[in-house]
Amino acid sequence: MFISNAYAQSSIFSGGGDLMSFLPIILMFVVLYFLMIRPQMKRQKEQKSMMDALAKNDEVVTAGGVLGKVVKVTEAYVTIEIANGTEIVVQKVAITMLLPKGTIKAI
Repeated sequence: MFISNAYAQSSIFSGGGDLMSFLPIILMFVVLYFLMIRPQMKRQKEQKSMMDALAKNDEVVTAGGVLGKVVKVTEAYVTIEIANGTEIVVQKVAITMLLPKGTIKAI
């Protein structure tokens, strides 16, 4: 009787409340795309083009850090000569870097 009901005030954004509540989440996904996803996709594309361009006598580094010269390239595997008369077979995806010609002799 003596106590009046208290009602919450309406917000300024109450008209577009649904959109405004999702705006920070949408903004976070846009920032995430440009800072993380897009550069990763670019790096994957460069890695794939490097693997497709592998040829005999290319000097490469594997994921394990082994340096060698490509002797044979197949669809999924690469044979690498790591020393005179010593060859190993690795998967193409294990090749991380293509070195300039003459790098191994310089080491």
